[in-house]
Amino acid sequence: MNHFGERISFIWSVADLIRGPYKPNQYGKVILPLTVLRRMDCLLSATRDKVLRKADELKRKGMSPQAIEPILNRTAAPADWPRDRPFLIHNTSKFDFSRLKDDPNHIARNLTHFIKGFSSKAREIFEHFGFAEQIEKLDKTNRLYLVVSRFADIDLHPASVPNTEMGYIFEELIRKFSEAANETAGDHFTPREVIRLMVNILFDPDDEILRRRGIVRTMLDPACGTGGMLSVAEEYVAELNPDAKLEVFGQDYNDESYAICGSDMLIKGQNIEHIVFGNSFTEDGFPGESFDYMLANPPFGVEWKPEEDFVRQEHDRKGGRFDAGLPRINDGSLLFLQHMISKMKPIDPKKSNGGSRIGIVFNGSPLFTGDAGSGESNIRRWIIENDWLEAIIALPDQLFYNTGIYTYIWIVTNRKTPQRRGKVQLINAVHFYRKMRKSLGNKRNEIGDGKDGRPDHIGELTRIYGAFKHNDARELDVDGERQRVTVSKIFDNEDFGFRKVTIERPLRLKFQALPERIDSLREATPFQNLAKSKKKPGSKAAQQEEEAGRQQQEAILDLLRSFDSAKVWMSRDRFLADLDVAAEGSGVKLPAPIKKAIVAALGERDECAEICRDKDGNVEPDPELRDYENVPLKQDVYEYFEREVKPHVLDAWIDEGVVDERDGKVGKVGYEIPLNRHFYVYKPPRPLGEIEGDIASLEKDIVRMLAEVTR
Repeated sequence: MNHFGERISFIWSVADLIRGPYKPNQYGKVILPLTVLRRMDCLLSATRDKVLRKADELKRKGMSPQAIEPILNRTAAPADWPRDRPFLIHNTSKFDFSRLKDDPNHIARNLTHFIKGFSSKAREIFEHFGFAEQIEKLDKTNRLYLVVSRFADIDLHPASVPNTEMGYIFEELIRKFSEAANETAGDHFTPREVIRLMVNILFDPDDEILRRRGIVRTMLDPACGTGGMLSVAEEYVAELNPDAKLEVFGQDYNDESYAICGSDMLIKGQNIEHIVFGNSFTEDGFPGESFDYMLANPPFGVEWKPEEDFVRQEHDRKGGRFDAGLPRINDGSLLFLQHMISKMKPIDPKKSNGGSRIGIVFNGSPLFTGDAGSGESNIRRWIIENDWLEAIIALPDQLFYNTGIYTYIWIVTNRKTPQRRGKVQLINAVHFYRKMRKSLGNKRNEIGDGKDGRPDHIGELTRIYGAFKHNDARELDVDGERQRVTVSKIFDNEDFGFRKVTIERPLRLKFQALPERIDSLREATPFQNLAKSKKKPGSKAAQQEEEAGRQQQEAILDLLRSFDSAKVWMSRDRFLADLDVAAEGSGVKLPAPIKKAIVAALGERDECAEICRDKDGNVEPDPELRDYENVPLKQDVYEYFEREVKPHVLDAWIDEGVVDERDGKVGKVGYEIPLNRHFYVYKPPRPLGEIEGDIASLEKDIVRMLAEVTR
């Protein structure tokens, strides 16, 4: 087997052996752990006998298991293993896949013994697969020996399958299993070309630093899944400078993903202590630690209701990870970004170093969801006003396996270069893709990497980012036509901010005692409450109170019916004055709630009516006419009002009581990033004659087809 596709097909074919006892959504519980086991088995094959001899020797000397383990790890390391990387895997079992095949009658016992023979870290990672239960089930259904034998026939040695290809195999298997189960494969991993683009842009300003001899840097992925982002980042640094070292850290709360990521890190010699199991929101795996780089593709639109209590406590705590704001409960994406920002290294002004760079994938929601003062807007405000948002790249649609929507890469950093300070770069990459020959789930497009005849979209986008040019344009294929497209724009931080100003207009009411309006008073709660008693239901006192209330209701209705139904009051004050006179003359009491209900029932808005005023003579605003204006931060609120509002509504005014809680100025401050609007290009409709021609042509086709049917 010399090709990636053949290996995938071979491993996938093992699923045929377990069909029946297992449903398609359960295949991964067997195939994935066995793939990892076989990979480790192949990795240890050359040193297996040496390890067994060394283990016997050390046991005879009476050494403890804790003392023996590091010695056996070193003994098990392949000859070409890099000296600067720890090797944490060995196996002291007498079995390997070949020997497991030789004893079909005891396959379950022997396979369990084989797994228990691994080093402690390997066992710890492997326990998250929960494979012991599957061994028992496979054995009972007489499938265990069949699948183990099949896996023994595939070569997964690193000499045949490099680490990069092994990562692809894991990802493709996960995608297939998720697809079969109708689950979201994208929760587990991100397409490699998207990661490569993120890594290129994340590292681009630091190429010179990363080329230094012996340089060591750290990277965190708080939603690491199977570790794809960490692996690609490692590959990038290794290609750039073989003498550099990238220490990777990750956290995930999916057992299967964590097990695969941990296995991958073990096999590559990364420190397994750097991969933590748990929920990043509630169990910060790296408290108090900071990192040079961070990458993440958190799940889109996943609610954080299960973590709500903890997250709110952290939000309320001064200096907590989420104190900038809380997004709506059905999308925790911006919580991940706040968590990552809390891990940024501070800048050392004396040494001009420190700081961090973050790359994170979002859908469109974090760009604009949430009005001024909302959690999302406050988070955007916090990021932009701290000058951390460096760039946003709009990606093509249909790039991800589990969704066809447009996605966006955010680059966030607290160490912008001087030319980028106070600025944000928006990159329009929606046309940088090519169609795939075969769709993979929802993934129908891919970003080219310049290899195997593919266009170098990644290189071009990295250069566009590095050029940092406003209104940068390129000749691109758009809907089958070659067009000049703007791909980069530069904005000031303030360009994304606005003040939401409340615009009021006066309340103007006219009144008329029409029969239908009077009857509508019966539906008003204060009017209905007149005939209700607070005394014991059914008691004589309650009955008396209710009867008195009904009589009062009828008296009020009779009072209103006494008004001339043709008369119209254009002033609320005059109507109320006449109402008071009539009530006093007829001996009807009108409590304040009843008066308010009468005003609501008999009143009607009319622009010609007099303005209503409160008891102090102040103009009353009309809630139904209340409006809002989003005034750009760069513009004066009052100048904007005089220019944009006053000419259209002469009686409008600004509610100066609504102020921003941070700066005390009129209007609440909000931030949004309308990226698509900035790159929108108007397309005029086709000429009417051309459309009519198409319709006529279609009509001829319909007539022709109908004639063929009726022959």
